[in-house]
Amino acid sequence: MTTIEFPKSMKWGAATAAYQIEGAANKGGRAPSIWDTFSHTPGNVKNGDNGDYACDSYHKYEEDVQLLKELGVDVYRFSISWPRVIPHGKGEVNPEGVAYYQRLIDSLLENGIEPMITLYHWDLPQTLQDQGGWENRDTVEAFQEYAKAMYEAFGDQVKNWITINEPWCASFLSNYLGVHAPGKQDLQAAVDVSHHLLLAHGKAVEAFREMVPDGEIGYAPNADWLEPFSSAEEDHEACRREMQGKIEWFMDPVFKGSYPELLQSIFAENNAYLKVEEGDMETISQPIDFMGINYYSGSIARYKEGSGLFEVEPIWVDYDKTDIGWPVYSEGFYKLLTYIHKQYGEVPIYITENGACYNHEVENGIVNDQPRIDYLKKHLTALHRAMKSGVPIKGYILWSLLDNFEWAEGYSKRFGAVHVNYRTFERTKKESYYWYQQTVHNNWFEI
Repeated sequence: MTTIEFPKSMKWGAATAAYQIEGAANKGGRAPSIWDTFSHTPGNVKNGDNGDYACDSYHKYEEDVQLLKELGVDVYRFSISWPRVIPHGKGEVNPEGVAYYQRLIDSLLENGIEPMITLYHWDLPQTLQDQGGWENRDTVEAFQEYAKAMYEAFGDQVKNWITINEPWCASFLSNYLGVHAPGKQDLQAAVDVSHHLLLAHGKAVEAFREMVPDGEIGYAPNADWLEPFSSAEEDHEACRREMQGKIEWFMDPVFKGSYPELLQSIFAENNAYLKVEEGDMETISQPIDFMGINYYSGSIARYKEGSGLFEVEPIWVDYDKTDIGWPVYSEGFYKLLTYIHKQYGEVPIYITENGACYNHEVENGIVNDQPRIDYLKKHLTALHRAMKSGVPIKGYILWSLLDNFEWAEGYSKRFGAVHVNYRTFERTKKESYYWYQQTVHNNWFEI
């Protein structure tokens, strides 16, 4: 047995997102989001699922806080539903919505758990989408006003904030590939949305510095790692293009104040152009306190003419796959973290999401999800390697506390450490819950 031991300063956590767990879609003054519209449109979500009820965490939040307390985590990362607190995106704050999050925050603090709030985890108010959504630059101002309202409401109690979750998913996956809400397939829209999301991030940071001067704020991009299939230059360049689309496109503006020229050229060749106004890059690139990284998978990949925008083909044959079909590639986690450290320097990093989809069910009161434990061991070992290599990791936040509404996959994919029965909303701790509980308690595990 080999022991993997973490520093005492390590923060451990678990994460969720509002639309994926809350339910109560029509209660407490909440208005529809783009995900309500998208999921209720036939053909968009597997099995016709939607988030109307999800895990019913709106009513069962106290039970979920107790699960967190028993788990022993330091941090709970959750998101605020924008249409629950400002139903139409602008204007009056909904007191019922704010009261719900206040109850949640109070319960967390009473149980010794630090809240970490994500302002935007994809549930844009539908009213704003009807006015152009994130393609409309006015949405940036609406987001800043929403952020200010949340700082005003919770900034005295909550000191850790994330502006935008996975801006690549909210821009390219949602507006170019059309897989997520609002389901567009328009490269220009995706480029516009990506810039406006980063600008909204910057505007929210500006307001944060004034309103929560003793807090810390960052954002949470997602990234994969692609290893070239061969030493051929075309394979290296293909992987570089694809990774730039998730890493450099969303990190260079924040940490270097510019967008990658290579990608701008590729977009322009496809009649999509970046529209930057005076002062935008200064707003986007102001200092932040930490970066979140969401990592799940990666693969070997090679050049293939005509294969997508970046002409790259992933090769998945060598890897075990999770039940969502993603390769288990923990080596990519280590390589990604050391690469980001080399590119962007000493910015502190939280792993804001990492976890695996395995669809084990309850049998005799037990959920034996050993493959998830194996996945976590591999990825936490890779994380430890990165830390030993000098990457400044502040904490690790497991995705997810609960099985939940997995976006376009509906309820067909389970990522939780806690099993949820979607008919009764009964929660059952999985074996991975107990393994993570021990790891958090000990600050080490054995492989």
